[in-house]
Amino acid sequence: MNNFFYVYMLQSITNEKKYYVGLTTDLRVRLQQHNSGKGKYSRLYNPWKLITVVAFDSKIKAMRFEKYLKSHSGRAFAKKHF
Repeated sequence: MNNFFYVYMLQSITNEKKYYVGLTTDLRVRLQQHNSGKGKYSRLYNPWKLITVVAFDSKIKAMRFEKYLKSHSGRAFAKKHF
């Protein structure tokens, strides 16, 4: 049984300056959804490649980290470390 929550970062293959940060419990399905154009924002820059994944055993911790990565300081952190 998989009880993990994944915060992931994608990079556009067609525009390498575009990134997407999200949260899911199934990375494979979620990446397929992004690349098939089912996401409102992500369809503009698909296809995407997965560049970073962080697994959490707590949904609340995962949501907080996702929110952080979407903030100004979180984007700076991601740029430096990922």
